[in-house]
Amino acid sequence: MRKDWSDKRMNTSILLSHSRQARRHIVEMVAAAGSGHPGGSLSCTDVLTWLYDEEIDLNDPMRDRLVLSKGHAAPALYAQLAVHERIDPEELLTLRKLGSRLQGHPNMADLPDVDMSTGSLGQGLSVAVGMAWADRYLGRARRTWCVCGDGEFEEGQIWEAVMAAAKYKLANLTLFLDENGLQIDGKVLDVGGMDDYAGALKAFGWNVLEIDGHDFGQIETAVACAKGSGMPSAFVCHTVKGKGVSYMENVAGWHGKAPNAEQARQAYEELEA
Repeated sequence: MRKDWSDKRMNTSILLSHSRQARRHIVEMVAAAGSGHPGGSLSCTDVLTWLYDEEIDLNDPMRDRLVLSKGHAAPALYAQLAVHERIDPEELLTLRKLGSRLQGHPNMADLPDVDMSTGSLGQGLSVAVGMAWADRYLGRARRTWCVCGDGEFEEGQIWEAVMAAAKYKLANLTLFLDENGLQIDGKVLDVGGMDDYAGALKAFGWNVLEIDGHDFGQIETAVACAKGSGMPSAFVCHTVKGKGVSYMENVAGWHGKAPNAEQARQAYEELEA
């Protein structure tokens, strides 16, 4: 279903429909591949749904750009491209297969709607900083959006990018930090993370809000705030790993494990409810 970009009013029922559709796509493609990362893809689905429904017009060559820094969540990105009719849903079933355009991490060389190839954690925010700085230098009005994971914030390069964005007052840069609290080895706090991302980002000079990353109204309000700020903005999004699939929710083991056929059927039923 294509959005009418002449009408910028948020339609919650369409957003909810698109998020459910995207989640079903994620389960289908990961199950078909027999590998992938469903947990973190499901946790950032609502953020990506909101962005592609409300901010990023894939038909506009000068659209806002998205850097999915947590590149292992590629299924969440591919699901959006299917929801918005940029790729055939049947192609989703080729995820991670030899010769497929849908690699395990996004590849901009294969898909023109992917704005940046990502995969090695910690690097995406630096790329987004460069994009935002270049657009401002060239006088372009578009915004750069970046989605990172909380486990990814253990990487030192993240904080170099945070510092640079504040130094250059990149008000056209917005970060969504997907704080689902889990990474491949367990709880982020137990592995090496922190419990005050908002405080740390504020200390670097960012405009920061903490929101429910599954609440479209809170996302909309936060983005409006970001657009009125003269600094880069970060939204610490409290999310649930595996959101929408009961047996995956808040279970670290679903970071990088594919559901079997029976588990996939259960997920489909839940996502059709």
